[in-house]
Parts: sequence; C-alpha cells; structure tokens
Amino acid sequence: MDAHPMKPHVGVVGAGFAGLRCADVLLASGFRVTILEARNRLGGRIYQERLPNGHLFDVGANWIHGTTDNPIMDLVRETKTPTGAWDNQTHVFDEDGQLLPLEEGEKYSTMMWNIIEDAFEYSNKHGSEIDPDRTLLDFFHEKIPERMPDTEAGYERQRRILVQMAELWGNFVGSPLSRQSLKFFWLEECIEGENLFCAGTYQRVLEKVAQPAVDGADIRYQTRVAEIHGKSTAQNNLARVKTTDGQVLEFDEVVVTCPLGWLKQNLDSFSPPLPDRLRQAIQNIGYGSLEKVYISFPTPFWLTPTPPQNRTIRGFCQWLSPRYAPASNPSHHLTESIELGSLGPAANGHPTLLFYTFGAQSAHLTASLRALPTPKEKTGFLAAYFRPYYSRLPGYRAQGPDCQPAAAFATDWLGDDLAGNGSYANFPRGLVEGDRDVAAMRAGVPAEGVWLAGEHTAPFVALGTVTGAYWSGEGVGRRVAAGCGRG
Repeated sequence: MDAHPMKPHVGVVGAGFAGLRCADVLLASGFRVTILEARNRLGGRIYQERLPNGHLFDVGANWIHGTTDNPIMDLVRETKTPTGAWDNQTHVFDEDGQLLPLEEGEKYSTMMWNIIEDAFEYSNKHGSEIDPDRTLLDFFHEKIPERMPDTEAGYERQRRILVQMAELWGNFVGSPLSRQSLKFFWLEECIEGENLFCAGTYQRVLEKVAQPAVDGADIRYQTRVAEIHGKSTAQNNLARVKTTDGQVLEFDEVVVTCPLGWLKQNLDSFSPPLPDRLRQAIQNIGYGSLEKVYISFPTPFWLTPTPPQNRTIRGFCQWLSPRYAPASNPSHHLTESIELGSLGPAANGHPTLLFYTFGAQSAHLTASLRALPTPKEKTGFLAAYFRPYYSRLPGYRAQGPDCQPAAAFATDWLGDDLAGNGSYANFPRGLVEGDRDVAAMRAGVPAEGVWLAGEHTAPFVALGTVTGAYWSGEGVGRRVAAGCGRG
C-alpha cells in the first residue's frame, strides 16, 4: 500500500450516504480513499427499483425530514428533484371498514399530534426525571382521558380510536409505541421546516453525493468485511481490514459506516474489542423494522369522486385495527398508506399506493414473501393481503380493470444481513443514557484508527434520517482530516 505520510490512506466500510459523504470530505483534503462495499451498487439503504409498469420508486428512504438548513434539501434543489406534499386532511377507516367523516378523522388526528407535541415537550423538560420504563404509549394512556373525559358521549369508542391512531407512530420509528422510550422521546425531534416526500426519488441526489467518490476513490464492490483490527494489533501502527474472501488491507484510518443492526450482530469482528462503553451503546440503542409495500394500479381510481359523498382520498389513509380481514390479518394489525397519484407531474402520475408496516406485521409479511418462489406469487400474495384495505377506497369496483393491481413490490430489510436485519435507530423502553450512547458511538475509537458513522451517530436533530447519515460522514471525515493535520 501507499503509506506515504503526505497522502494518508483511509478505508471506508460501506458506500451509503455516510460513507460517500465521508469519502468526499477526505478526498477534498488530499487523502487516498478506498471504499469497501459489500453490495454491487452504491447507496446502501438508499436505492431505487422499477416496477414492471415502468414506475421508479425508492426502496429506502422516501422523505426529506425538515427543510430548514438541511443539506439534503439543498441537494434536492440543486438536482431539480421533484418533491411533493399533501394537505393535512386525514382519511380514517374504523375497525369495521367504514370511512369516518372527514371532520371526525381530523378531530382524532389533531388530538393525536397535539399529544405527540406534548410528549416532545415533556421529554425535553423532564427527561432526567422520567422512569426509563415509561413508554410513549404510557403517555398517551395518561393524556387521552384528559382530552376525552368520561362525561363525553361515546368516550370509550373515541379513546379506542385515538389509541389506535397513536399506534401508527410506529411507522415513524419502526417499532410499537409500547417499546418506545418516553425519557428519550426528545431524540426523535427533527430539523425544522416541512417534511417533504421525495416524489422524484433519491436517484439524482444519490448520484450527486456519490460523484466525488466515483471520480476519486477506489471503490471495491462485493467486498464484504469480516474483521476490523485497530492500530494496536500491528507493529506498523496501521489499522487492518480482513474481508470474507481472505484479503487483508491496511489503512491509516478506518471509517465503519455499517448500519447499527450490523454492528449489533458483529461486535466480535473488532480487534481489540471495542471499549465496554461503546459496546454497551451499540447494544442499548434500538433498531427498527419498518417495511414498505408498493401496489400500483392502471390508474389512481381513489381520486375519482364517488357518490353519494363524492369523497376522494389524497395523501395519508389509515385503517384502524380491522375486524374485516380475519384470514389475512387475524392479529388486527393497523395499516397506513399514502397514495402517490395526486402528486401529479412531480411523481410522473404514479398510480400507486405505498403501505407502511412495522413490528410483527412487517415480520409476518417479509417471512411470508420469502417463502414464495416466484415474483407472480409474491405479487398475488400482496394484492390479496392488502385487498381488504384498498377495496374500500372511493372509486373501487371489484371487476373494474383500473382497480386490479398491475404490479407490487415489498421491501425486506428484515431479511437483509447487510442492513443489519432492520431499518434504522430508535430509542427503546429501558434506555438510561440514550444521548450518551449516541455520543459514545459518534466518538468511535480514534486511538485505534477506528471511527463509526451512519444515521445512528448523527447530530441529535437528524438521527435516523438521510440527513443524519450525510452529516455523520461529513463530521467523521473532518475529524480524521484534522487529526492528520489536513483539517
């Protein structure tokens, strides 16, 4: 290897947004950079697929979380990537599959978001005093009676609906509310501004972020890391990476951008062992199981007004714990979707429903799909599983050609070892030092030449987001450069 002190060599494990941004910073500071990527592509958990009907979609992140001082939003503007947003109307189907009047759905939605805001404020102000075992669900159970007293007619039904709507917060964190820390709920707050849907997909943004690495780094695809050895294990004071095919590569520094789930499963891959505090931090922070299902139709039939109410569905739609799908959903898992058809030109007229699932439901769906051998069988399974829901949308006709699924796709991060068999970081019940856990991961082990980056090490305001991954790679790149006198 080129160990010339004027050109330090850094190994970056993983070519997601954290690794690509880190490589960009290091290349600009005069480093030699080698990226070790186990997949045959760039982007990590950010990548796109194309449905058989030609529509492009994001398998990974869909959203831009916050538009104020957000570098990802700057890249979206620079690349002219279309974004979209919907109005604040909430469409809710009750447990019997009846679409609630718009005013009633709005009432519950407003209450739910007000309690979420109260939980953020309470967690911020009283985090140090909150019992680690108190959950976000506990907070809802405490606050709902205040907003729906038992003197109000029909309060039991209203409370039940509101609790179910609250449970859909699991689609934000990839885990049920009963497992989410109230003490560290403040860590879920995001950058200020709007939450925009990346209607044009992250494709152009990924290409822009990756370009410096493509131009200047040595990118080794399908190179899976098995062991990471710190500087103290070698006489030449270099860190080493051993791959699964037996290669041993030496670097002045190594930046590990593997997902948190991968770190949890591969703690024994580090030599010397990671410091106890860092190991504890990796084990303490939770890892979500958010999955997505795209079902595309010939046309967005739900945008056609249907008598007698002349309702249409635009944006978010929620199906509360269903009693009407006993065969496919005996556990009554809640379901939420967004429709892409009303995004219009921004999404190229995408006549698609995007369903979000988490927890036990996502585990059931991914396991069921893995057992099916052909794409046709997988599509048939998804169409049948979600038919009880999309068949209740306005404009649906059982025999109508426009209402028959044309294509379907489901993510399987739970089955992806490189993703750590999950999605992204969250903050579970029982967490005692969540902020310090994140800080410990962010610090890495500089003395051994081993650094960590990724959405799980991001600034608090961007944990679990694309922006957080980008910022984390940038931050580590600058720290490595400063340590080598190139900051």
